Amino acid sequence: MDIASIIGLLACLALMIFGMVFGKTFATVTSFLHVPSALITFGGALCCIMASYSMPSFVSGLKSIALIFKTSAMNVPEIIQKIIDLSNVARKEGLLSLEEAASDIDDEFLKKGILLIVDGTDPELVRAIMETELVSVEGRHKEKIGFWENLGAMGPAWGMIGTLIGLILMLKDLSDLAAVGPNMATALITTFYGSVLANWICAPVATKLKGKNDEEMMVKEIEIEGLLSIQAGENPRVIEEKLKSFLAPADRGSAGEGGGGEENG
Repeated sequence: MDIASIIGLLACLALMIFGMVFGKTFATVTSFLHVPSALITFGGALCCIMASYSMPSFVSGLKSIALIFKTSAMNVPEIIQKIIDLSNVARKEGLLSLEEAASDIDDEFLKKGILLIVDGTDPELVRAIMETELVSVEGRHKEKIGFWENLGAMGPAWGMIGTLIGLILMLKDLSDLAAVGPNMATALITTFYGSVLANWICAPVATKLKGKNDEEMMVKEIEIEGLLSIQAGENPRVIEEKLKSFLAPADRGSAGEGGGGEENG
């Protein structure tokens, strides 16, 4: 469970409520609850997005919000160490020995690359196949990221539409001047809802999904470079240094520790 996502979203909600009730009673929160405004803003934004996507893509986009609450299962230093171990195996026993090692690997992308190498596939073709899959995965990720970015853009727009509807209705009947203030406040609630949708929900979700995509793309690039280096017969210590260059300097110490020491065994 990604605690940062949970704490961040709940803290934002708490700060909004604090702003509503500060110097007043908690009952003030009910002033910000207005069903017609919620239907116009949230319903309008969602329906507009639905019209922009196919139904399967729309449902898949909505479901992707669950991803921000999941911690990443990728341990980059561990993956680098695994590739270094594979390079040592290939150096000692040959590339064909990697087929048996592949049976213990859960990462389907890495396993696919190993099997391509074992089959004697040309290095350029291995890179092309792996990069094609990488682009395909990134494309699916970007579709979900774009879903939340587009929904975030629709929120304020539909909030303004709701506000304009409220103002038009208010201005058509100014017989009761005492009601102008409350009616104006109600009209502005849709703008508030639109900003909440865009900045409390959509922006954090899109940003978190971008981060997860970037991490996965980096891992897959590491795996591609590692596998091609193994196929080329490079020294495991050279492979280690090459793969560690993908990491920030502070993270390089924990990656591949002791992994290059077996190349002469």
